[in-house]
Amino acid sequence: MNGWIGISLGDVTGIGPEVALKATAAEAAKDGVKYLLIGDENNLHQLNQKLGLKLPLKKFSNYNAAGRFFIANPSAEKSERGQIVRVNPLPGKLPVGSPLAANAAVASLRDGGERCLRGELDALVTAPVNKESIVRAGHKNFVGQTEFLSELANTKRTAMMLLGTDERGRWLRVALATVHISIKSVPKKLTPEKITLAIELAAQSCRDLGLSRAKIVVAGLNPHAGEGGEFGDEEIKIIAPTVRAAQKHGFDVVGPLSGDTVFHYALQGDFDAVVAMYHDQGLAPLKAVAFDTGVNWTLGLPFIRTSPDHGTAYDIAGKAIANPSSMIAAIRLAKQLAKDKS
Repeated sequence: MNGWIGISLGDVTGIGPEVALKATAAEAAKDGVKYLLIGDENNLHQLNQKLGLKLPLKKFSNYNAAGRFFIANPSAEKSERGQIVRVNPLPGKLPVGSPLAANAAVASLRDGGERCLRGELDALVTAPVNKESIVRAGHKNFVGQTEFLSELANTKRTAMMLLGTDERGRWLRVALATVHISIKSVPKKLTPEKITLAIELAAQSCRDLGLSRAKIVVAGLNPHAGEGGEFGDEEIKIIAPTVRAAQKHGFDVVGPLSGDTVFHYALQGDFDAVVAMYHDQGLAPLKAVAFDTGVNWTLGLPFIRTSPDHGTAYDIAGKAIANPSSMIAAIRLAKQLAKDKS
């Protein structure tokens, strides 16, 4: 692949810029991909020097420019002809969760998404942001990067998939029927439409990955998948009928199966993907087996978007000790999907 991968740098007071630079450097020799790092230029140059990576970073001018590693500052002011007239750099040292950092993170995310929608980038990899900081900075409706990009792309038919391998190279792929809502809200928000969408997109993801099959398993919501209605009736009233309807439409799907065992069987290879009913039901087992290699992949967008499966890690930011493994995995998946799509 010799296309363009965009990386929005996320919250600069977190580890996003660090893992982005480390991962880009680690992947640099593997192909001819060009990287567009979207965020604050001064911060990135200083970090590049501090980490000793010596990446030949250039200010982005156009997609035909010579080089492979570019920086685009979405906060830069441009003339009517598109020429940069003012850079508007961030201050050198910002407190953790700074509103300036939060606003810059949103600007980078928007810029990356818009470039993808214009067909300028082959994929977008998004570094971590802090939702609380973004909301406090004035973006009251911000729920998460997945939801932000879905709205930007004007689509509601998206789902979050987390995937990664354990130390033996066994894959676990988990699509979520509901995402960033409270536990008490799940039974009310869990609808046949959301479960069906997760099944359909999980099956499509298997095809996009080039798997030989797309065998999907749907987890139950309640302990023991409701135990025949003893522990709740969502399985009887919502989940099981939805699975049967999907089977009639040709999907290779089973369920609901008990959430306390379904991930084990998926890891053994009995299933290609799991549809989990809520956020932590899916992410807890995924992170247990693939904490350092987990990737967040937004299914259903009109462009490829992946991200590392971790947060801003404010506690280690600035110490140059952040592990880039998840970001490397996110970049590799983005490149794989873009290559297969081209």
